[in-house]
Amino acid sequence: MVRLPGCDGGGETTVLAHYSLAGISGRGYKSPDALGAWCCFPCHQKVDGAEKSEYTRDQLRLALAEGVFRTQVEMSR
Repeated sequence: MVRLPGCDGGGETTVLAHYSLAGISGRGYKSPDALGAWCCFPCHQKVDGAEKSEYTRDQLRLALAEGVFRTQVEMSR
């Protein structure tokens, strides 16, 4: 649902990527699953900062936030 270029479409590599937000998550605290996006492993590595990316931090946060919205819509169907 994050849909960065290079996305493998998920399937067996899909994980829940949690959006970090001050006051809700932090050191040792993960955001609730309601703030998660279904995300393929390559996209998750980029939005999580585990892999270098050509995108800015703001671009990655926006892609993840949009993924959270898409996931929420899909979950409500």
